[in-house]
Amino acid sequence: MERSINTQALVARTRQSLTSRIAVAILPLLLIAPALWNEYPLLQFDTGGYLARWYEGYLVPSRSTVFGLYLHFGQNTHFWINLCIQAIATLWILQLTLRVFGLTRPFRLALIGLILIATTALPWIASMLLTDIFAGLSVLSLFLLVAHGDNTSTLEKWLLFGFTAFAGATHSATLGVLLGLCCVAWLLRPFLGARLPFAGLIAGSLTIVAGAAMLLTANFALSGKWAWTPGGAGVTFGRMLQDGIVTRYLNDNCPQLKLKLCPYRNQLPPTADDFLWGNDGIFNKLGRFEGMDQEMGYIAAHALTAYPLWQAQAAAVATAQQLVQVATGEGTTGWIPHTYGIIERYLPAQVPAMRAAHQQKWDINFAAVNWVHVPVALGSMLLLVGLLGHALWQRRLDDLTLLAGTAAGALLGNAMICGIISGPHDRYGARMVWIATFVVLIAATRYFVDRDSADPAD
Repeated sequence: MERSINTQALVARTRQSLTSRIAVAILPLLLIAPALWNEYPLLQFDTGGYLARWYEGYLVPSRSTVFGLYLHFGQNTHFWINLCIQAIATLWILQLTLRVFGLTRPFRLALIGLILIATTALPWIASMLLTDIFAGLSVLSLFLLVAHGDNTSTLEKWLLFGFTAFAGATHSATLGVLLGLCCVAWLLRPFLGARLPFAGLIAGSLTIVAGAAMLLTANFALSGKWAWTPGGAGVTFGRMLQDGIVTRYLNDNCPQLKLKLCPYRNQLPPTADDFLWGNDGIFNKLGRFEGMDQEMGYIAAHALTAYPLWQAQAAAVATAQQLVQVATGEGTTGWIPHTYGIIERYLPAQVPAMRAAHQQKWDINFAAVNWVHVPVALGSMLLLVGLLGHALWQRRLDDLTLLAGTAAGALLGNAMICGIISGPHDRYGARMVWIATFVVLIAATRYFVDRDSADPAD
């Protein structure tokens, strides 16, 4: 009788393990399910600018040549190889994070993965030809490299190093967040000691150097110039414009300064997007970035010193707004003419598949998706702050507290960099906020595992 019960229990556990392993095996497909349903990778307004870098051979504002080369690598597969890389990298980093926390069972990975897929932007950004998937993943990979080098193999450390450096090279905001996290880690090391190993901090810091070198090298290879990706001054100018600071500066100084924008100071559009990316307008008339970059940089620098209190207030407001702008799908619409034009010009064989996709037929309803995603994102951030506050109140500085602090620091840094420099956008929040949900799920899983292990009935 006892043998029969034990056999039945073994069979049940075997079935559960097999089911969990099957679920884990299909997670990569679920991570790119939106693209599979779309029948073509999801596109965004910025996608074309990245893709064109290989063909055009010159630098344009805010378009990393490193990510452009990455897209070029997969274009002969209609970019499906890129999506496979993104899905496998996501699963690998999720699995590795759970492993260093002692939560390695396939069932836990499958459950957490399915919750993230169902309730966050993760599958949408993994299905997209854009840098966004690497923003959140790089925060986790940097954490693993710095804080858990002893729990990873030599090969894993090298892979984490390469992935983090590459992710930083794909977008200046991502590189800025990683740099900020490293700086904070160095400042905290005297207080945290062994929690932040010296070797890990050196490795993490070197990813910033490697990412910057990667970007400069790619820029030189494609354009012949040892230069950073341009556009920072223009983007910052755009944020000041929509805050009203540019108009104020022009009104105060145009009688003395002969600026190109002076005749148009009362005709400026209300938002940075309208000014910088509109199809027709003052920016185009004055030569776009080539004709306006120097003047925009001049105005942005002088407006910063002319109105310091206003700038500080605007920066604080922009950061706060960016923290709560977390809706999925911004910019992923059926109207992305620049990206369509780039694919039609350089990849004409892909035009039929691109045009047949659901996205180009306006079939994606992000309003319905965000009924789930936005509350989960905002709730996860609140729970993350509560989790971190509770741990600090009890002076419990364990690995989970360190991960929560890393996630919170990344979210705040991302909000500051994107909100202050570019202006608040839902896309910038959605690409990072899913890591808050992941940390909360880790905390909940660890709580139940610890409770069950402490249960005398077990």
